[in-house]
Amino acid sequence: MTILSNLNPGEHGVIQAIHAEQALHQRLNAMGFRIGKKIELIRRASFNGPLHVRIGATDIILRGVEAQRIQLNAA
Repeated sequence: MTILSNLNPGEHGVIQAIHAEQALHQRLNAMGFRIGKKIELIRRASFNGPLHVRIGATDIILRGVEAQRIQLNAA
């Protein structure tokens, strides 16, 4: 198990849990972050900037603090 923010570009995993308050959990769910979905880290911005991730055919830019709340199984 790892968290999304620990992945390196090109690595992927399967979402196992989202540890967030209700509002953030609902927002992430609406963007496609669901348990069992495969997620790939495309790139990481410099200086602890946002992460570019891909879920299916959807690309999303995510803040690092949000990425730390997403637990993955390495795939």
